[in-house]
Amino acid sequence: MLLAHPVVLWGLVREYEALKLLHGEDGSAVARRRMDDVAYSLCLSTGTQDVDAALIAARYQLPGARIEDDSVLAE
Repeated sequence: MLLAHPVVLWGLVREYEALKLLHGEDGSAVARRRMDDVAYSLCLSTGTQDVDAALIAARYQLPGARIEDDSVLAE
């Protein structure tokens, strides 16, 4: 599987989190559409089918991730 460059992956994670906050406050169709686009890109970049799994996978792929800590995945 090809992996996204860490800078690109980090940007997607940050943008998704910012849009999630914006959508929660604003709720505009534009914010929701962009959030869907970023979620799709995250899933594609991490080889997952769900945005929550994509966010976890992205964080594990980023430099400095603690690979040995899989407590989130064990739940």
